[in-house]
Amino acid sequence: MLWRRRVAKRNPYHQGLPTHNFDGLRFFNPGEPKTDRTLRQVLRWKLAGGAAAWPKQVAVEPVVPDARVHGLRVTVVGHATLLIQAAGLNILTDPVWSERASPLRFAGPRRITAPGIAFDHLPRIDVVLLSHNHYDHLDVATLKRLHHRDAPLVVTPLGNDAIVRRHIAAARVATGDWWQHFEVGAGVGVHIVPANHWSSRGVSDRRMALWGGFMLRTPVGLVYFAGDTGYGTGRIFRDMRERYGRTDLALLPIGAYAPEWFMSAQHCDPEGAAQIMLDLEAQHALGIHWGTFQLTDEEREEPVRRLGTALARRDIDAARFSAAAPAMVWEG
Repeated sequence: MLWRRRVAKRNPYHQGLPTHNFDGLRFFNPGEPKTDRTLRQVLRWKLAGGAAAWPKQVAVEPVVPDARVHGLRVTVVGHATLLIQAAGLNILTDPVWSERASPLRFAGPRRITAPGIAFDHLPRIDVVLLSHNHYDHLDVATLKRLHHRDAPLVVTPLGNDAIVRRHIAAARVATGDWWQHFEVGAGVGVHIVPANHWSSRGVSDRRMALWGGFMLRTPVGLVYFAGDTGYGTGRIFRDMRERYGRTDLALLPIGAYAPEWFMSAQHCDPEGAAQIMLDLEAQHALGIHWGTFQLTDEEREEPVRRLGTALARRDIDAARFSAAAPAMVWEG
């Protein structure tokens, strides 16, 4: 029993003194709704049987991106995976090319849409932005393929570096806390920013690695990639606006929100995403994190419909905020 107690109190990913978002064992979201859920709450959700039926497959015509882009271009791969090409740099967010978002090859959420870019058609990748360690965002198999081919720099919040290096010992990783930044190219900086979320790879490591989003400052525009986040109080988004100025392009999650009583602290819905756009004073936005893996109960196309309604209610021009489907290309 004493041995088990000691194991339970050890963080395998990060060791440090308590800080504004770390209690010495686990990370947390200061002043925001709690993301932890009890077994009773999980059973209440799962036993309700409210999951909508999704199609087994949705056709995608993959695109072949240019090797380099000197302006700003974003190509949607699917879920939270995007190729951001900015000022000659190639950046991937939360790269997942696996068939399942799961630790198991034979079970777990299966890909409904093919990647919008075939892996072999990816240009050379310079930087990977890795928001947190959930399996639909941190895909070890894809990271290994990228490392063996391109050896990109991985930028990620605290603790995720240990996970990456456990599987890829020679990986180049830059890790930091919220509000830390790294120069990744000529005039290109990556700032790790807060998100209202949590983390785990198993049953005993909840919130032991940090989660976050990224503010990408480039000569051709300011791009925000949210990763996974709930809206919460909205304070973190207003803080970003104060620190970095108006965002040119916000990449915002709009799916995986039902049932909202269970999900709202960790995943924003389309209404929350529209409000984030306003809080950031973003010129444009793309809605991501929908339609590729069925993680929650809503219908596959519901986030798209709700986004249109949310934009109309807030008098946001629908041309400024699009739901991003795989193979879609946005040009700045």
